[in-house]
Amino acid sequence: MSADSQPIIRPASDVIYFAADLSATEQQQSCELLRLLGDAVLISDTPLDMTPPHLTIKKLVDGRGLACPMPLLKTKVALREVAAGESLYVVATDPNSQADITAFCRQSQQTGSAAPLSLSVHEVTHQPANDDKSVAHFDTIYHFIITKTDSN
Repeated sequence: MSADSQPIIRPASDVIYFAADLSATEQQQSCELLRLLGDAVLISDTPLDMTPPHLTIKKLVDGRGLACPMPLLKTKVALREVAAGESLYVVATDPNSQADITAFCRQSQQTGSAAPLSLSVHEVTHQPANDDKSVAHFDTIYHFIITKTDSN
């Protein structure tokens, strides 16, 4: 995807787009993962309307298949490259990551951090078609959009 035609994802309350320095591979992977949210997002290649509120996805952390605390540790490292007003998109499959990342963001707000974190969490469970109905298999992906907020 070129910088000229960056995909735009429109959830109910925000406009989400990708920072110009997010690689084409990360943009494509993010689009595929965000499509899992179904009706919660609409993806378009039209030019971005910068009318607030909007979120800028600066980095992607793919924590799928990683056990805790790895998704949280990767999130902490990636947040070093995210400026106030920008967002980090994190996906994970470990159920403990939801509690860990939520607690981390809540702690940033309570400790008076210079750039407290705002968090949006979505959970998608997919039950693949399976001929053997006796085996219940679910793949759950937790989607986190973490935004550094301006403390002023």
